[in-house]
Amino acid sequence: MSETSLYLSVNPFETRIALRENARLVAYTTERHRSSSVVGNLYKGRVTRVLPGMQAAFVDIGLGRDGFLYVREAGAVAEDYNEIFLGEQAAFSPPSGDQAIDDLLRLGQEILVSVVKDGLGTKGARLSSYISLPGRYLVYLPTVPQVGVSRRIMAEEERLRLRAIIEGFQDPGGWIVRTAGEGVDPARLEADRAELVALWQKIREAADRSRAPALVHRELSPLLRAVRDLFTEGVRECWIDDVEAFQEVLEFLEQRSPALVPRVKLFRRSADLMAAFGVDAELEKALRPKVWLKSGAYLVINQTEALVAIDVNTGRYVGSSNLEDTVLKINLEAIREIVRQLRLRDLGGIIVIDFIDMEDRDNRRTVYEALAEELRKDPARSQLLPMSDIGLVQLTRKRTRPSLDRTLSRECPYCHGTGRIKSLQTVCLEIRREILAVAEAGARQLTLTLHPEISHYLQGSFRDILRELEEIHGLEIILRENPLFHQEQFEVAE
Repeated sequence: MSETSLYLSVNPFETRIALRENARLVAYTTERHRSSSVVGNLYKGRVTRVLPGMQAAFVDIGLGRDGFLYVREAGAVAEDYNEIFLGEQAAFSPPSGDQAIDDLLRLGQEILVSVVKDGLGTKGARLSSYISLPGRYLVYLPTVPQVGVSRRIMAEEERLRLRAIIEGFQDPGGWIVRTAGEGVDPARLEADRAELVALWQKIREAADRSRAPALVHRELSPLLRAVRDLFTEGVRECWIDDVEAFQEVLEFLEQRSPALVPRVKLFRRSADLMAAFGVDAELEKALRPKVWLKSGAYLVINQTEALVAIDVNTGRYVGSSNLEDTVLKINLEAIREIVRQLRLRDLGGIIVIDFIDMEDRDNRRTVYEALAEELRKDPARSQLLPMSDIGLVQLTRKRTRPSLDRTLSRECPYCHGTGRIKSLQTVCLEIRREILAVAEAGARQLTLTLHPEISHYLQGSFRDILRELEEIHGLEIILRENPLFHQEQFEVAE
C-alpha cells in the first residue's frame, strides 16, 4: 500500500496542487488565477460555422475564441434545442460512420456543450456535447444511457456490487462509479446521486433562462476540484497553507466525506509549503529532458508539437555478463519512471517510447505487458499499440490541458525553441562570406560588429580567417564588440 500525501498551496495569484506517492512527486498542477482552466465548465453556445470538409463545427461560447466541436463529440445533440435542455431524454446513438456534421448541426443552432480541453495558443477550447457531471463518488451522464465502473477498481466482486447499485438508479442518463467509490456504502452513493441529479436540474433551468453564448455551470474551484478528485481514502494526509482554504476544505469534506476531515492539516510555518516538502526541487528536475534512474541508466524526454519522444539509454549501468538480461532490467526499471513522468509532466497526445533493443521475443512481451500494467494505474485514459521489432512502442494519452513544461516555462527567446544555436565556427565562416561579399564593391576598410564571444574566438582559435582576409584579400577589419547582440548576429559596414 503506497503512502500518498496531497499538498495544496493557495495565494492570491495561483493555486498549486501536488500529489506524492511513497515520497515521490507523481502529479502537479497549477492554476494562475488570470488564466484559470475552463475544463468542465458547461456553456450554452451558438454554432458559428459548420465545416463538412473537417466534419467539425465552431461554437461561440463567449470566450473570445470559438470552441471546436468534432462530429464524434456531437452525436448527443438533438435537432431541437428544447429536447436537450428541457425535454425528455433522447435515446443515445453514438455517431456512426455515415453521420455528417451538417446532419447534426446547423448554423445559428444553440447547443449545450462542455469544455474537455483548454484552448492553447491560437486554438479555441475543445468541446463536447456529451455532458458529464463529476461528483465525489459518481459521474452523472445525463445525455448518455450507459453505466460503468472505474477501471482502477480491480476486484471483480466489488465491480459487480457497484454496477448493481447504479443500475438500480431510475434517473434518465447513465452513471460511472469513480475510483473513490470503491468500498463506499450505498447510502453515500445515493447521496451523491441525488446531489448530481439536482445539479443537472439547475443547469437545465439556467440554460433555459440564458441567451447564447452563456456560461450555465462553472466547475469547482481548483482547490475543491483537487479535494474531490484526489483526496481519496488512500491519501494519508492533506496539507494546506492558507487558513481560509483550510476552512473551505473542511466544510466541503464534512458534507461529503467526514471520515477524511482529521487528515487535513494546516501548514502554519512562514516557509513556502511546496519548498518545505521538497516539491519545488522535484519540479526543477521535471523540467529537464534527462531523467536518471537508480541503476545509472537514464531517459531522455523530448516534447515536440507533433508528439512526445522518450528514449531509454543504458547510461552508467553495465549489468551482468548477459547483455539481454541487462537490457531487460533497464527497460523494466524505465517503465515505472516513464509512467510517473507522463503523469507528472502531464504529457498527452501521441507518445513514442524507444526501449533498448531486445532480441528475445519473450523479453519484448514481458516489457510490453509490464508497460500495459503500469499504465492501468494512470488516471488518464491511454491506448497502447503493440511493440515493434526494433523496440518502439506507441501510445496515445488523453490530454485536457497544457503540459507541465508549457505551463511553467516559455520558449527560449535566444534559440527560439530549437534548444541549439549555431556553433562558433559556423558564425565565423558566415562572417567571412559576408565580408567578402561586401568587399566586392571595392571597400578596403570594413567595420565588423559582433558578440564578444565570437570576437574572442575570431581573434584566438580562428585567427586564420582574419589573417586571410587581411593578407590575401588586402582588407582592413575593425572589430567592435556589442554584448547586446545575439551570438549569431553580426553587422559588416564600410
